[in-house]
Amino acid sequence: MVKAWINQQEVEVAEGTTILCAAKQAGIRIPTLCYVESLRPIGACRVCVVEVENYRNLVAACSTCVTEGMRVRTNSARVRRARTTVVQLLLSEHCGECQTCDRNGQCELQDLAAELGIREIEFRGEAARKRVDVSTPALSRDNGKCIRCRRCVSVCNEIQGVGALFPQFRGFNTVIGPAFGQDLASVTCVQCGQCAAICPVGAITERDHVESVWTAIDAPDRLVVVQTAPAIRAALGECFGYPPGTLVTGKMTAALRRLGFDAVFDTNFAADLTIMEESTELLMRLKQALAEGNGAALPMFTSCSPGWIQYLESFHPELLPHLSTCKSPQQMLGALAKTYYAQKTGRRREEIFVVSVMPCTAKKFEAQRPEMTSSGGPDVDAVLTTRELARMIRASGIDFQALPDEEMDAPLGISSGAGVIFANTGGVMEAALRTAYEVVTGRPLPTPNLHVPNLIGLEGIKEAEITIENPLADWRFLNGVTLRVAVAHGLGNAEKVIQAVSSGERSYHFIEMMACPGGCIGGGGQPRFTDNRVRQARIAAILKEDEGKPIRKSHLNPQIQQLYTEFLGSPLGEMSHHLLHTTYQPRERV
Repeated sequence: MVKAWINQQEVEVAEGTTILCAAKQAGIRIPTLCYVESLRPIGACRVCVVEVENYRNLVAACSTCVTEGMRVRTNSARVRRARTTVVQLLLSEHCGECQTCDRNGQCELQDLAAELGIREIEFRGEAARKRVDVSTPALSRDNGKCIRCRRCVSVCNEIQGVGALFPQFRGFNTVIGPAFGQDLASVTCVQCGQCAAICPVGAITERDHVESVWTAIDAPDRLVVVQTAPAIRAALGECFGYPPGTLVTGKMTAALRRLGFDAVFDTNFAADLTIMEESTELLMRLKQALAEGNGAALPMFTSCSPGWIQYLESFHPELLPHLSTCKSPQQMLGALAKTYYAQKTGRRREEIFVVSVMPCTAKKFEAQRPEMTSSGGPDVDAVLTTRELARMIRASGIDFQALPDEEMDAPLGISSGAGVIFANTGGVMEAALRTAYEVVTGRPLPTPNLHVPNLIGLEGIKEAEITIENPLADWRFLNGVTLRVAVAHGLGNAEKVIQAVSSGERSYHFIEMMACPGGCIGGGGQPRFTDNRVRQARIAAILKEDEGKPIRKSHLNPQIQQLYTEFLGSPLGEMSHHLLHTTYQPRERV
């Protein structure tokens, strides 16, 4: 431990703690535009400069460690002048267009300028050249708004390991983007949107589908249905003044009805359906490998995260046989809405317009994949992020906090607790184990409150083992088998698991991979944040909703059972294979 003084306040912190973190522990806020918790500090923005006694120059608080006896001033006249100058210089070359910017009122640069009391910009000069890149289905980039903080570079390279974004050129001409100034579609980008979630300004945002949704709602001959992903209910409230982790399921449903949607469905229903198909697929692969010995592709990877799927297609196409053939819940529900629901309501598929509300920008990319047309055309027509839905609610003059709690519509709005936990890292795995174990043994999963403790939380790579004892007759070959599973979130962690498996260092039967840190609750389309406290609050909310459900296992959902009886037949059957499963192809890595 080292002892120091910050603004004459004594602090004692572990050796190696930065001034920024030490100040935070002492309740002192130091502003910054480039720092992100869990990422290597780079001191790029210089907004966090502080004055240290006996130091000639101001230092960046995010990258300078506290030393014994250090005396720091975070708000001296010299510091205030320096910060104001830095922000004025950023504003002087910022092609912000604040009045019409997506981030107006929620922009970190705008907030900091107001905090510092900047009323005019002393420096006049050339502004950054505006160049908008909308080459991908998911993301929009505007170099004129970029402040070159390098947050997106850090998350793309250090957390995701994709490397689509780098600083190009030098000085005033520096541009953050793909190599040689190419469009994003010209390089390998999985469109996870973590860059958009972490950008402090409006330089990277999601491609906006709001107008296409309004057009569909206003069309008199369209039946517009909406589905909401499990993670939305634990984050949407943040856009309307609720603290992170507040469940707003009922108010969200009421808001969607008031926006004009004809039916409000729950992607959790399709998550339950995914478990029925995916757990059956896992058991069939285990049977082939252990009972028949024919070398089935194990470990099996989950396939719910479109960013992860595109990563595998681009970086490890040789492992595609290990990927579950199940579509994501979004695509399953879209296919069912245009077939099963259309049949029940006497509508033609062309009359039904399916909108998804997702925490993930990559879902926009997924919806337009050519593989996702099993209903006879696009299974999902438009994808809104959580942020886009919030904008629609505000634009409609809806008082969100005053809304009553309402229920979603049957049959595609009824779900179990297992469907809810898809939002969290480890949730897909736990949901699958709840069903697979009970199918094999006839008994509930023997873990506390149906949770698998090792799979809960924000550790980057998690492992668990479940030993199968006294299985039912059809599954005797699994008696005494210890099912080894792993969970990784963030593509950098996914790569570590792949390397460990490929080298023989680790061996698993089933692996859950999620592209975004924390899983879907930390998706690129969620309300923006920069620390794990928000992720933890959302995770806790999702677990609370699961535990409050009367049904917590996918195979016990009565609407799922009815769906198989009336329409699908059986898991992995002919109809479910056509509507709910797909294949993926290698992509050229650029």
